[in-house]
Amino acid sequence: MAMRSLLDPPPQSAMAKFADDTPRFLLTIDTEEEFDWDQPLTRDTHGTVHVPRIAKFQQFCENEGVVPVWLVDWPIANSREAAQILREPLARGKAEIGVQLHPWVNPPFAEDVTQYNSFAGNLTPDLEAQKFRHLRDKIEANFDIAPMIYRAGRYGLGPSTAEMLASNSIAIDSSVRAKFDYSHSGGPDYRPHPLAPYWLDDERQLLELPLTTCFWGMLRRQGDMIYPRLWRAPALRGVLARLGLLERIPLTPEGVSVEEAIRAIDMALDDKLPLLVFSFHSPSLRAGHTPYVKGEADLDALYDWWRRVFSYLEMRGVKPSNVRDVMDTVVR
Repeated sequence: MAMRSLLDPPPQSAMAKFADDTPRFLLTIDTEEEFDWDQPLTRDTHGTVHVPRIAKFQQFCENEGVVPVWLVDWPIANSREAAQILREPLARGKAEIGVQLHPWVNPPFAEDVTQYNSFAGNLTPDLEAQKFRHLRDKIEANFDIAPMIYRAGRYGLGPSTAEMLASNSIAIDSSVRAKFDYSHSGGPDYRPHPLAPYWLDDERQLLELPLTTCFWGMLRRQGDMIYPRLWRAPALRGVLARLGLLERIPLTPEGVSVEEAIRAIDMALDDKLPLLVFSFHSPSLRAGHTPYVKGEADLDALYDWWRRVFSYLEMRGVKPSNVRDVMDTVVR
């Protein structure tokens, strides 16, 4: 199977089409260990005490008619409690599970723990594949279901990732974070990539679902040109946002207000984006484990953010989706 590199933006002919014109949204959760985001990465200084909170958010989503996609990494895949919480909703089709690779905590441990190696795609193809298979097999064994979707931790795709996913029966990747550049720390540059889904092979077996980030403001049509030039001037980015000229808004409750998210939703729908991909990190479900949820008031605000966003999506006619729905409606 001829596979394009996930690091390259696709040709126009690769853009995916859906069987209907109904816009959709996908809720993905980077389901991972807790660690100090301000300290260097290590193999052992992490925890999983937030795992019981997964049950509350799963029930919340079920009440809202949303099927969350839990993208599980090695510490969570090995959590007996996580398996006990998710096995039953997975079996009922009320949740879905995927693979999220954090190479620094995922065996085999054959590489040094460095910033560069934290992007799995920077590892040798053989080591990246070994780590992936260990994790995929552990998820299937402990959660009684085969994952069909992948996200590289830190969005760390590499030149061999697409071939690895295709050879391991993964149908969807959702690692591309369009409009973001991680090359300053050794990762990929996704600024040239589109927001709409696209195929990575001519046989249409591997689908990319980029995370959704939109530019908003009077200069948003020039955002792809202007915003990267301001990376040395974050204060100027803030000025442009406050003046309503240009703002980059990812669809996440982490660091993004609900008002900003609604503006981004409007922009995505104005641009006829067929699928909106939301994301956040599971440690945010318990106060004190991410910079975005420091106390109980922040946690309450996170749930309120989702309530208001779900309500707005419903009002705009955007349908909750999931991996199965995407695969059933995408045109091959």
